[in-house]
Amino acid sequence: MTNFTSQEIKLEKSAAFTFHFLEDFNHFERLMPEQVTSWKSTADHCSFTIQGMATIEMEVGNKKEFSNITYVAVGSSPLKFSLEFNLQEIDETNSKTQIQLNADLNPMLKMMASRPLQNFVDLLAGKLKEVVEAHF
Repeated sequence: MTNFTSQEIKLEKSAAFTFHFLEDFNHFERLMPEQVTSWKSTADHCSFTIQGMATIEMEVGNKKEFSNITYVAVGSSPLKFSLEFNLQEIDETNSKTQIQLNADLNPMLKMMASRPLQNFVDLLAGKLKEVVEAHF
């Protein structure tokens, strides 16, 4: 597995607030880059197309209330991966989070995809801060 980790970001929202936002895929579309099209979601599952690439499907995997939520690739997704959000409460109105993408990449794909995947987790972290602090 290859790991891509965002910087830890401070959120001016509680870990509980962020956890509830993340546990519903209907909110998650707001974090996606503009290259994502054909978004479909329920609370526990989503599918989307990355422009010029593949269709990805994810579902909520493991959840540990207010501290961790993991999404896993399912169905026709071309890559086996998980996307993990680790939350840490600072106080009742502030928290920290760090995002980790774990992908099963062969050496050739790793060379081609490492930069875009790292950019993706960094973008997710920035968008998460922007969206949850704006009270979505």
